[in-house]
Amino acid sequence: MDILNLVWTNGASFIFILTVIVFFHELGHYAIARINGVRVEAFSIGFGPELFGWTAKSGTRWKVCLLPLGGYVKMFGETMSGAEDEEETRLTPEEEAVSFHHKRVGQRAAIVAAGPIANFILAVVVFAVLFTTHGQPFTPPEAGTIQADSAAEAAGMKPGDKFVTVDGQAIERFEDVQGIVRMAVGRELTIVVNRDGKELILKAVPKPHQIGSDTIGLLGVSRAGPNYIRHGPLEATYRAVQETWRLSAFTLQAVGQIIVGKRSAEGLGGPIRIAEMSGQQAELGMARVFWFLALLSINLGLINLFPIPMLDGGHLVFYGIEAIQGRAVSDRTMEYGFRIGLGLVLSLFVFVTVQDLMRFETIANFLKGLVS
Repeated sequence: MDILNLVWTNGASFIFILTVIVFFHELGHYAIARINGVRVEAFSIGFGPELFGWTAKSGTRWKVCLLPLGGYVKMFGETMSGAEDEEETRLTPEEEAVSFHHKRVGQRAAIVAAGPIANFILAVVVFAVLFTTHGQPFTPPEAGTIQADSAAEAAGMKPGDKFVTVDGQAIERFEDVQGIVRMAVGRELTIVVNRDGKELILKAVPKPHQIGSDTIGLLGVSRAGPNYIRHGPLEATYRAVQETWRLSAFTLQAVGQIIVGKRSAEGLGGPIRIAEMSGQQAELGMARVFWFLALLSINLGLINLFPIPMLDGGHLVFYGIEAIQGRAVSDRTMEYGFRIGLGLVLSLFVFVTVQDLMRFETIANFLKGLVS
């Protein structure tokens, strides 16, 4: 796909999805900061020059900026860290009362954690609405056709077998089986099935299957086809929480496999990949757009909780140390930590961006020529 076509075709859906998840992330920080009496000086969607905005009665400048690749909430006193700052910047009692730095460590931790938590809440709300209006994808946990020379055939599985548990996990729908099997390439799984009213224990080793640059496990079992079940508001909310938890666990498991080398990192994508996928989802309808939005919101929440300085998780680590030792982490330690964090974040950004560009044949040939 040509890059210009990618930008024009997928740009609108990409900006919409990113703006929504970033807005809710920053809104979490903003709301808890205001509850704890912190003065918020700016609430920005995007970076760079301001396109438009307004100043609220509270003094907060709400604005939209040129580069729609993130956002931030600027709180009064947020940049202060230690005694040196306090000596250089004399605050009045009124200013100390609304300063982020002068809040208790528990309050500061709550403000920082509120961003990722808001992303998880957004995902639950979106899933709940989808499950109420459009329905939740649901396929009965029953084996359809068994492929020849497959792991399922070798295990003795037969059409009509109903999955009870896989790898010790209870199965409610066929999608549960897929989620477990995909992450178990080459590992023996214990599968309990119900056949004609009797439970049988089978052993299967999922075979590797290549999808693009990634490898997943396959049993070789087909399904009858997805159904959609609509739930009432309470049931939909419960199911939405389950789905958010399931996708979070799946994402963390995938990241863990990448770190230990069991999974290819080529499946990671950056802004260009997200833009392309946004456009693909838009072509399939608004329900798929919002499902993708919820998935990205979960990923943003998880990434921000990683214990990397610069991210929310890194701040939480510093606040945890402060709570344990009874004093703030030294300025030098924080400075080194943030430098390391900046290096990690920039390295990851460059890595995923290069991988995105490598998907375009012309650019891929150019980049390969630089190192050949």
